[in-house]
Amino acid sequence: MWLVILLIIIFFFLLVGIITLRRLGGGSFPWFQFYIKGRESGFSFKEVNLLRKVAVENRLENPVSLFWSIKQLDRSIRGIMLKFRSKGSENDPQNEQFLSKLFDFRKRVEFKLPKYKLGIKTSRKIVPRQRLQLTLTGGETFTSTVVENLRKYLAISYPEGPKMPPGFSWKGQKIEIYFWRPDDAGYVFETKVLEDFYDRKYPILHIAHSDSLLRSQKRESVRAQVNKNAYIYPLKTIESANEFEEKSAGLRSRLMDISEGGAAVLVGGKAKVGLPLKIQFSLGKNTIVMCGTVKGVSFNQKKNQSVLHIQAVPLSFKNRNKVLTYVYDLFGEREAEKKIASNNIMKRK
Repeated sequence: MWLVILLIIIFFFLLVGIITLRRLGGGSFPWFQFYIKGRESGFSFKEVNLLRKVAVENRLENPVSLFWSIKQLDRSIRGIMLKFRSKGSENDPQNEQFLSKLFDFRKRVEFKLPKYKLGIKTSRKIVPRQRLQLTLTGGETFTSTVVENLRKYLAISYPEGPKMPPGFSWKGQKIEIYFWRPDDAGYVFETKVLEDFYDRKYPILHIAHSDSLLRSQKRESVRAQVNKNAYIYPLKTIESANEFEEKSAGLRSRLMDISEGGAAVLVGGKAKVGLPLKIQFSLGKNTIVMCGTVKGVSFNQKKNQSVLHIQAVPLSFKNRNKVLTYVYDLFGEREAEKKIASNNIMKRK
């Protein structure tokens, strides 16, 4: 009699276990691997459990790929956001923090891609149209663009910057060149100007190649190219930074790129490095307020315009998540904007 009761109890628990496993993703779900990888990636047991549910709901063929595949990670983050929205808990502080943690992890996965790690070691790999910053031994700074990269030298546009004394020639000058390589890092190298073709129809310089590029300032956040209206408001000090939405119109500018760590905006006239600013713009349906300091200025003398490179103070979880949702294009907003812009161009033609 006792044996029959024991067998019934064992059968009951086995049945409950099978039903539970099916609800949680099936008996084939790689529990141990998923948990270990999740803990190695910095998630708590509760967070790993939520990720596991998301992996099941999204029917990922290989759930563990969530921890190394950008595609699967984006799909899962989108799923989590939709789940929070359906429950009306998207703005819950705990959920905002969890999403921010997911975005941190996504960034780590992104920066493990070869394009962010390899870099270049020689100026022979610099592509045409790359923007350059030239500095003479006296400290004068100029801007230029790569016109052509040839075997024996780099041909660059005639430098724009401070007015030099009559009779000045670039030929023979030793210069330091700095440039930012998109999706990579900043580079510095020293070289010499081989030829100064000021008297040509399109003035250019020929500069010597260098195989000793110094890689610095590696990208700390993923950046998205944009072309949007933005408003700038001066701050007395960066300590007064805030995320309060301004109702009055500020200085009109053009947002050129955006990341969680800052932005680039185009303004008329000259500007100075070190200015504390507040910028306000729209990303999709969201209004974003970002404060930061101007860390660099690229001045176009012909157009009398400056691109301000702004380093932002850390954003709140809410605003950071909104910016990164747009940067990673999780809901196709950027792609939709591109199509609208393309259609508008076609209509004008």
